[in-house]
Amino acid sequence: MNSCIVLLVLSVAVMSLARPDEARYTDRYDNVDLDEILSNRRLLVPYVKCILDQGKCAPDGKELKEHIREALENECGKCTETQKSGTRRVIGHLINHEDAYWNELTAKYDPQRKFTAKYEKELKEIKQ
Repeated sequence: MNSCIVLLVLSVAVMSLARPDEARYTDRYDNVDLDEILSNRRLLVPYVKCILDQGKCAPDGKELKEHIREALENECGKCTETQKSGTRRVIGHLINHEDAYWNELTAKYDPQRKFTAKYEKELKEIKQ
């Protein structure tokens, strides 16, 4: 009986440590050129409008919109390293250069500011 319990506990531990590919977000869009998008409002605004449900969505924007709330809540726990890095770059850009859009996104996806306040504290540039 004890050996069955030990085997069960070990099985659960191994399963929780192993992250199958479906537990991660797709890496299909990891090669998107974020620098190009962030430096060009003509490219950036449609993504923001998509996420705010104010415009059409390209496939990569649709994918982002489907996971944005969950990614905020679990600190991008299912993100690839590229996605984690890119997320910080995009959020930092929005906080520092597109505050109106950042405020709209925050109101939609984190109205109680449980998750976004952390990013603001970490990524806000000091303006002198």
